[in-house]
Amino acid sequence: MTSADLVADRLAPGDIAPGFALPDANGRIISLTDFAGRGVIVYFYPAALTPACTTQACDFRDGRAELADAGFTVLGISKDPVAKLATFAEQEHLDFPLLSDESLEVHRAYGAWGEKQLYGKTVVGVLRSTFVIGPDGVLQHALYNVKAKGHFDMLRRELGLLR
Repeated sequence: MTSADLVADRLAPGDIAPGFALPDANGRIISLTDFAGRGVIVYFYPAALTPACTTQACDFRDGRAELADAGFTVLGISKDPVAKLATFAEQEHLDFPLLSDESLEVHRAYGAWGEKQLYGKTVVGVLRSTFVIGPDGVLQHALYNVKAKGHFDMLRRELGLLR
């Protein structure tokens, strides 16, 4: 199997969000179907406890109430094991589910695994991506290769929460 075989197709607005059931930082299984009839923001990040991912997670933490008021639940997904997610959640006081996808099955289903540039080299890895799923399970936004810094405000603009 080549690295090209591991790269997934990207999703687009209007696509049905792929379902999943993954363990959270406490080992409890969280399923996308748990949020049926509600809006969900799913974001994929490369690694817990790293500077950029911490910035992004803390932005979601700090803005979670605003997103909840707008009808959205936030879920963060990484390839990190549950124990690392527990440390990350505790250390940064993250009050939304962090989900572990060590098999990368969900990353691939969402197209959040693929080729990217890292320090001038092409590598295969996690693509920092965010998906806004409507209450009907349909993608409203599919945002790939987002930057950690400023991403939350860009997402708020996309959702009409920031003018």
